[in-house]
Amino acid sequence: MTCHSSDSTESIENERRSQTETQVVESEQSRIATAMRDLKNTGWYWGSLTANGAKEILQDTSEGTFLVRDSSQRDYLFTISAMTSAGPTNLRIEFKDGKFKLDSVVLVKPKLKQFDSVVHLVEHYVQLSRTSSKERTNSLAPSNGTVQLLLTTPVYTATPSLQHLCRIAINKATRQVNELPLPNRLKDYLTDYTYNV
Repeated sequence: MTCHSSDSTESIENERRSQTETQVVESEQSRIATAMRDLKNTGWYWGSLTANGAKEILQDTSEGTFLVRDSSQRDYLFTISAMTSAGPTNLRIEFKDGKFKLDSVVLVKPKLKQFDSVVHLVEHYVQLSRTSSKERTNSLAPSNGTVQLLLTTPVYTATPSLQHLCRIAINKATRQVNELPLPNRLKDYLTDYTYNV
C-alpha cells in the first residue's frame, strides 16, 4: 500500500487541473484558428472594418444583406452587420466554452443555438431567414413594432471566383461530395469549404 502526503496529493491534483486547463485553452485556440480560416474563405468577412464603415457599405442595400467583421468590443471576437427594415444594425457573436452564438439579452441567451464555427452560425441563420422570408411574403406579418433580423445576401469584399460560387452551388445541392463522379482534387476543393453561403 502506498501512502501519499496531503501535499503530494494536492500537487498531483493541481498538475492535473493545470493540464486540463491547458488542453481547454489549446482546444479553444484551435477552434478560433479554424473559424478564422473558414471565415477568410467566405469572401464576406471584412476583418477590422468599423461599425461606421459597415453602415456605409450596407446603407443602400436591401433588407437581409450582411457582412461579418471583427468586433470593436474587446469581449467579443466578431460582429454581424446587417441591413434591417429600420436600417443597418450590428449583432455581436459570443465565443464561450468553445462555441459561437449570437449575443442577446440574458433571458434569451440559453435558448440560442450554439455552433462550432462562425460560418456554421451564419449558415444556420441564412437558412432560417430564407425560410422566414418566404413565409413573410405568403402571409401578413404582424406589425408590433419589432424589427426582424434577416440574413439573406452576403456582401463580398471582392467579386468571388466562379470556382467558389460553383462550390457553394454544389454544397447547396448535396452534402455527399465524395459520392460525386469527380476527380479527387476537385472533391478536395469542394470539401475544403463545406458551407452553402
